[in-house]
Amino acid sequence: MNIQQRERPGETAGILATSKHYLGSDDGAFEVHFDGAHLKLASSVGAAMARATLTRHEAGLLLEDIAFEPGRRDQPQMLAALADAIFCRFHEVRQILLPPVEEAWPVIALATAHTDEPVASRQRTIVERSKFNQLPLLWRRQASHLTYPTLETGIGPADRLPPLRPPRPNGMLYERWLPELGLTIAFRPIDRHRDLDLFHDWMNDGRVSFFWELAQSREELNAYLSAQEQDPHIFGAIASLDGEPTGYLEFYWAKEDRLGPCYEPQDYDRGWHALIGNKRHLGRPKTLALFRSVTHYLFLDDPRTQRIVGEPRASNHKMLSYCAHAAYDKVKEFDFPHKRAMLVCCERERFFHEVPL
Repeated sequence: MNIQQRERPGETAGILATSKHYLGSDDGAFEVHFDGAHLKLASSVGAAMARATLTRHEAGLLLEDIAFEPGRRDQPQMLAALADAIFCRFHEVRQILLPPVEEAWPVIALATAHTDEPVASRQRTIVERSKFNQLPLLWRRQASHLTYPTLETGIGPADRLPPLRPPRPNGMLYERWLPELGLTIAFRPIDRHRDLDLFHDWMNDGRVSFFWELAQSREELNAYLSAQEQDPHIFGAIASLDGEPTGYLEFYWAKEDRLGPCYEPQDYDRGWHALIGNKRHLGRPKTLALFRSVTHYLFLDDPRTQRIVGEPRASNHKMLSYCAHAAYDKVKEFDFPHKRAMLVCCERERFFHEVPL
């Protein structure tokens, strides 16, 4: 097989010895160490949590001899970390072959098919990259989110009544290691008491205020965030890279947003706004990583979300170029009172089939 490994900055070309992974079931960074044949999942203090062997076969990569630390109930999440480690290292690999469910029960939470014929004398199950990246076993903090059923509500815009929305999440929302940058990107809810000075500084930066038009006093911006806390359709978050605050995000349900009347929204369409306030983290590689990670998070947050939409300025060609590299299509131009906008839309299936994570 002609398999290309991803290179991480600071490591020998073609060899990725260590990768980081964030289990939805546990706090902290786990590491997977790879020696070319064996994978070992270790906790933040170095304790071995899971092991497996990676075998190359003409039918694909085989993950075999999987063993977990006894007593752990989150073995599917640990198996997901091992699979993620392989996908991080071999960016052209579209699927991994796993043991049958009878040999490793956590496989049932990842695999979606069997091989047509035995491979290396054994039946195998298949985990596909495009489906794996939609599973909330990694990256999205399970304890931070509440999952709501589809319930009707009479509260909201009269012409666009949404389903009942869950409250804003608490705690860490999303963490993912970026193999192409060797950095961890993370999102957490904004805290207007803790983050107000930072939010004020960013919004009063001329580079940011040109687009956001929120160059206001601390008191005014505090009121802005306070109003947001009482609005179930939107919430703000702080993005960080390796723990350093990097930018501000706003996630919204599009149906009841100002964008809702401008197209035909579905109940679980999501949208977002973002800024990079920390000048140390400007530049195309990090901005594109943020762009893709936000989209990934919103698709993970609710499996009913099939579309992510946005409304950048139609004249913002740099932003539209990021859209093109994250599977967002340009739909139409339209007018808001304050700008000429471009409606962009990212479809779930296309994103997970085309966008590298």
